[in-house]
Amino acid sequence: MSTIRRPAVAGMFYPADPRQLAHDVQQLLTAARPHAMTPKALIVPHAGYIYSGAIAATAYASLRPIAAHIRRVVLLGPTHRVAVRGLALPEADAFDTPLGRVVLDTAAAHTIAHLPQVTVSAQVHALEHSLEVQLPFLQSMLPDFTLLPLAVGMASAEEVAEVLNILWGGKETLIIISSDLSHYLPYATAQRMDSETVQSILNLRQPIAHDHACGGTPISGLIVAAQKHQLTPHLLDLCNSGDTAGSRDQVVGYAALAFTEKVERVN
Repeated sequence: MSTIRRPAVAGMFYPADPRQLAHDVQQLLTAARPHAMTPKALIVPHAGYIYSGAIAATAYASLRPIAAHIRRVVLLGPTHRVAVRGLALPEADAFDTPLGRVVLDTAAAHTIAHLPQVTVSAQVHALEHSLEVQLPFLQSMLPDFTLLPLAVGMASAEEVAEVLNILWGGKETLIIISSDLSHYLPYATAQRMDSETVQSILNLRQPIAHDHACGGTPISGLIVAAQKHQLTPHLLDLCNSGDTAGSRDQVVGYAALAFTEKVERVN
């Protein structure tokens, strides 16, 4: 009997109505500025769609040229509600969203289950939004894929990179790191901090501190793996909630970055 992880933040972070959700995501993707590249990995924000949806769409729109070739998505995001040591796989065979069911890659999960930093926890995943909010974009962009979701808690960059290296695969595998940037700083302060954080990522310099990015640990792990696999990072977009749907007194930063397997020109 299949175990299904039900949506936890539908109706809060994004619309619960399937038609409204499909319309909103498609509208965001259509409006996204195109970039000429073929990403192996993406860094994408995970706030409510009114805040960071347009930035997320910029990242996902870059997949258009390769969407038909992607068969597996390895998705890492930070834990917000339940503390965990290492990286947690879910106790599920599929994740549901209002747009339908995403089947998990249980075979890939078995290839990392032996690692000491990998655990299995339904509790960690039950209410975690950092992974869930990415799924409607993936469902809208990719015709056929399986998912390997990992909620990242207390771990080293090297532990994350070890997992990524095992799951690396070829052109059929896309890696996504779900992370916002700074949290609740004044607008100008956030702009400065987020620019510094992005520059560190572009220079493949880690660790990325948690007060600079809530997904600092998975980003740092991606940086370690990117160095090994000779990926090149590109900034696609950068802003904060003061630019989108919030006040400028306390803002949250958002960036979209793509990592490619060779140096490519960004239009």
